[in-house]
Amino acid sequence: MDLTPTLEGIAERIRPHLAEGRVAGYIPALARVDPAQFGIAVVSVDGRVSTAGDARVPFSVQSISKVFTLTLALGKVGSELWKRVNREPSGSSFNSIVQLEREGGIPRNPFINAGAIVVTDVLLDGRPPQAVIDEILAFVRHRADDPSVTIDGEVARSEAETGHRNYSLAHFLASFGQLHNPVDSALSVYFHQCALSMNCVQLARAGLFLASSGHDPLSGEHVVAPERARRINALMLTCGHYDASGDVAFRIGLPGKSGVGGGILAIVPKRAAIAVWSPGLNANGNSHAGTIALEMLAAEMGWSVF
Repeated sequence: MDLTPTLEGIAERIRPHLAEGRVAGYIPALARVDPAQFGIAVVSVDGRVSTAGDARVPFSVQSISKVFTLTLALGKVGSELWKRVNREPSGSSFNSIVQLEREGGIPRNPFINAGAIVVTDVLLDGRPPQAVIDEILAFVRHRADDPSVTIDGEVARSEAETGHRNYSLAHFLASFGQLHNPVDSALSVYFHQCALSMNCVQLARAGLFLASSGHDPLSGEHVVAPERARRINALMLTCGHYDASGDVAFRIGLPGKSGVGGGILAIVPKRAAIAVWSPGLNANGNSHAGTIALEMLAAEMGWSVF
C-alpha cells in the first residue's frame, strides 16, 4: 500500500504546528537548525517506502541512537545488563541527577541519559572509544542498508563542550561503581552515538527489524531473537519519550523513541517502521510537530498495539 498521499496530507496539515516548538538551544550545533522543517517516512515490512516533506534531509538522531546501542549491549551481555539498569519509566527529566542519587546509582531505564551512559560503558568493555564508535556506526549503517550514514563531528564536539550535566551524571555513576571504564571514554562514545546523522528513510529502515520480531524482512537477516525485539519495543513504549512516555502511549499507542534533534522512530509491529522529524521540541524534549503527525498517522491507519 502506497502511503504517500496520506503522508503528504499529514505534512500539509502539520504546517501550522511547525512554529510552535523550540529547537534544542542548549546544544549550539542544534540551536542553528531551521525549525520550519518536517519530514516523515514509512518503510513497510514488504519493502515499500513512502515519504513526504523533508524525509531525505539528514538530522542529528540524538537519543534515538539509544535503541541501537541497547540492541548491541543486549547482544553482548544479555540479561546481565538489567543488573546495572532498570526497566521502569522515569517520571522525571531525562537528565535528572536527583533521581539517580536517590536510587543508588541505578538508572531507571536505558533510554534516560544515565542509563544510556551505562549501556555505552557495557559496550566499551576496556576497548578504545573509537573502536566502539566504529562498531555502532557500522551496525547502524548495516541496519539502514546505507553506508552514507555518518556521525556529525560538529555536533559531537558541541555536545562534549556543553554537556556538563552528562559529565555530572557519569561521575555520579562512577561514584556508585556503575562505570567500569573511564568517564571520558564512556562519554566520548555517548556523545558520538548521539551525533549520528540520518534522514527519515534511513532511520525507518534501520528500525525495521523491530517491526518484524527481530528479523530483517528485506535482507533476511536475524538481528535479535523475537523475545528480545518484543522487550526492546516494550521499553520504547513505556520509556521512549522520557517523562511524556505515558501521554504518547495514550495518544499514539505505538513503541517509539524520540531525540532532541527532533526525530522520532516508531514501530508498527508486523507492519512498518516510521521515522518523523521536525526540530521544534515541546516542553518534554520531544518533537512537537512530529508527535502530532504520528498521532494523525496512527489514527488514520488504525495503527496501535492496543
